[in-house]
Amino acid sequence: MIQLRIDEIVALCQSLVQSPSLSGQEKEVAKKIQDFANQHKFDEVTVDRFGNIAVVINGVEPGPTVLFDGHIDTVPVFEENWTVNPYEAIVKDGKIWGRGTSDMKGSITAMLLAAKYFAEDCQKNFKGKIVISCSVHEECFEGVATRLVSEQHQPNYVVIGEATNLKLNIGQRGRAEVIVETFGKSAHSSNPDAGINAVNKMVTLIAEINELKNEEHPILGKGILELTDFISSPYPGASVVPSHARVTFDRRLLVNETRESVLEPIQKIIDRLELEDEQFNAKVSFSSGSELCYTGETIEAERFFPAWLYDANENFIAQTFENLKKIIPQTELSHYSFCTNGSHFAGEANIPTIGFGPSLEKLAHIDDEYIEIEQLVKATEGYISIMETLTNL
Repeated sequence: MIQLRIDEIVALCQSLVQSPSLSGQEKEVAKKIQDFANQHKFDEVTVDRFGNIAVVINGVEPGPTVLFDGHIDTVPVFEENWTVNPYEAIVKDGKIWGRGTSDMKGSITAMLLAAKYFAEDCQKNFKGKIVISCSVHEECFEGVATRLVSEQHQPNYVVIGEATNLKLNIGQRGRAEVIVETFGKSAHSSNPDAGINAVNKMVTLIAEINELKNEEHPILGKGILELTDFISSPYPGASVVPSHARVTFDRRLLVNETRESVLEPIQKIIDRLELEDEQFNAKVSFSSGSELCYTGETIEAERFFPAWLYDANENFIAQTFENLKKIIPQTELSHYSFCTNGSHFAGEANIPTIGFGPSLEKLAHIDDEYIEIEQLVKATEGYISIMETLTNL
């Protein structure tokens, strides 16, 4: 019986990986998930306007809604850098190889089959409902698409399936993209005094910003502010004084940081420089963007995704941790170093949230991505344990 389940876990993961699903192109893998849920008699299968798939198993008694979330979109592949076919999902050396194995179709596989096995083993004799959310566009906008998921299903608890190496994660740093712009006046570069060089103004501003001291959290670490992009215009700027400069900072957020608190230190620098230099003109804001969903809907958002962190003594964490250690003795408490859909569930909606998933964080987005089959099987067992725990709280 155990071997049959292992074979089924491997086969489903292979099937999902064999359908490429870049952000906005998740339709084929979404259809496979719908077919799987219908074949195995899940009680509900829904698709929202962004294309998120939610499959539901109802217990026989009223109780909490426990939602497990995993995203079905992946980052692109540059096949010349791979030594295996990224979409063949071959099994070799006890691993499944391919794009999305660790990030995060392996986890989705484990969630779906854990729900199936949990319902079969207890004959649905549990309280509440289990929802498996297979979400879209996470790689572009962490947590944005899942706003529709929580609105529809109103979960009492959320489990994020991003890779944790089978640890129980209780928080994450957030992420923001901060845009800083300077504005000048074009002129011929042979007569620069007739213009205002926006790049020179930006260089001064960057130097000031780099002196800012960001906070550090004892668990989540540093609130990083790192310059990642610099664009001037007109471009190319042959013989032209640039009239506009724009830079992007990657900002890693700590708990309790707000939109206002993140921008305020930079705005103060701008205000001071504008007083000191009548030609200085600058603006700070958050990046925003829009992407087309496979449903034809447009998803758009400002790129500000909050951090979150729960106390290890919270009952839902303590009980889950205690029961997980019974089947995975080496598990421990930890947190994500990157941003996840938890930015919405915990950071925005304040829904009690944990993270648990197979594989290592460092395997996400790499060439020759893989997942260990042993981790995949243990994650399935772990999800069953979490389902048993949280439906009884």
